[in-house]
Amino acid sequence: MKEGWMNALKEEGAVRPRRTLAEEAADNLREFILLEKLEPGTAIPERELAEALGISRTPLREALRQLEREGLVEYPANRRPRVADPSLEELTQYISVLGALEGLAGETACAVASDKEIAEIVDLSHQMAVQSDVISQLDFFRLDMRFHGSIVEASHNEPLIETHRQYNARLWRARFLSSRQEDRRQNTLSQHAEITSALQKRDETATRRALRDHLKSTISNITRIHTQ
Repeated sequence: MKEGWMNALKEEGAVRPRRTLAEEAADNLREFILLEKLEPGTAIPERELAEALGISRTPLREALRQLEREGLVEYPANRRPRVADPSLEELTQYISVLGALEGLAGETACAVASDKEIAEIVDLSHQMAVQSDVISQLDFFRLDMRFHGSIVEASHNEPLIETHRQYNARLWRARFLSSRQEDRRQNTLSQHAEITSALQKRDETATRRALRDHLKSTISNITRIHTQ
């Protein structure tokens, strides 16, 4: 009986797992890196940062390891953490793989996703369009990542979902930089409309192509940023 009502409370949101200090620190650092409050190549002073966040160095180091797995932080030969600064070639290669993964996810979702899942993906696209002129770049980007993540989740392919999570984590900063380009927001909305239209028709070929083309535009934006 106890497990039954505990599970019910969790499902209703009355019981939420407590976030660790390391998880909260990782969220803060991730946002600092996305907003370039910590620029690429910047050394990360552990002691000063721990004091600024009001935590000890142990959870901070756990957070840094998490961000290292995401490709946002790296440890060079001297083992002192710094903000990762991947080359254009590295980013292009990762985005090419991510495009293939999302294309496969979209194709698979057409075959196996429920009508409810597709409706939720369409609703996310609608939210982005409605709020486009009033929300911040970071909030718009978060909605964008929820949109893409929902498509991948709708594939119900666990190896694909996990692989996408790993690659996408390494590309958060690159995708954020791409999304905040002046002309990018309207392009994103237009491409999302094409993706959702293909999904609603359960057109596997069109969905795969739309998602891959969407990621190709990210490569173009990142290339433009790096060559400015």
